[in-house]
Amino acid sequence: MDLRLAGHAALVTGSSAGIGATIAETLADEGCDVLVHGRNAGAAAAVAEQVAARGVRAEVVLGDLTEPGIAEQVALTARDFGAHILVNNAGPFAEHDWESSRPSDWRAAFEGNVLPTVRVSQTLLPSLRAHGWGRVITIGSRAVRTPLPHMVTYSAAKAAVVNMTTSLARHLAGTGVTANCVSPGVIVTPSMYRMFEERSAEDDGRRGEPEGGPDEADLVAEYAPNPSGRLGRPSDIAAAVAYLASPLADYVNGIELRVDGGITGTP
Repeated sequence: MDLRLAGHAALVTGSSAGIGATIAETLADEGCDVLVHGRNAGAAAAVAEQVAARGVRAEVVLGDLTEPGIAEQVALTARDFGAHILVNNAGPFAEHDWESSRPSDWRAAFEGNVLPTVRVSQTLLPSLRAHGWGRVITIGSRAVRTPLPHMVTYSAAKAAVVNMTTSLARHLAGTGVTANCVSPGVIVTPSMYRMFEERSAEDDGRRGEPEGGPDEADLVAEYAPNPSGRLGRPSDIAAAVAYLASPLADYVNGIELRVDGGITGTP
């Protein structure tokens, strides 16, 4: 299917690795120019090279979005790049429970996941409104609907992101700019798989069994039991983002699209 993204341009924050990199490459596959963002120059350049290999324009913008003024600078670079699609993907996660979390942990979760989304969006919005068409897509989490007891700060911050998306859609009514959220389930990225490997090795050690790589069926049963019977892939999230970014999604606005294999169930 032609998503009619050729000729459009996008900023994908946090796109130097993982889900963000796959989103950038998927948009490029659809003919969309992409501004790759990250903090590591080498990693961002490598993704931009992959994007450019699809025959589209690719540039890199660097910066830690939690630092004063950096989010605004990144957004202004996106404006000059001609981006009318914003994918707010950047956002750290950390494991904290109610007993161990400190005020600084809560502050870090919101400063990493909420404020960069606000700052980049606010700075780019005037350009989107003036253009009369645009997309703001945020990345949430399955933890929004089913808060994770060992990730309480992250779960709360992502819930705020979904709430902001609904508010932004209403704020932008009649402008031609839509705001939507994609909430991933358990997605197998290299960092996530390393975590699974470490936990699997620890479990094998406790049982006195030889170490072996984690089996996906076991991982699904333990961490993400869902009707689809598998873990998510970055491509699952990227496909959803590409659709919401496209002109085909003009009538989709203010939603949270859960791409989690059904792990959260129905409302």
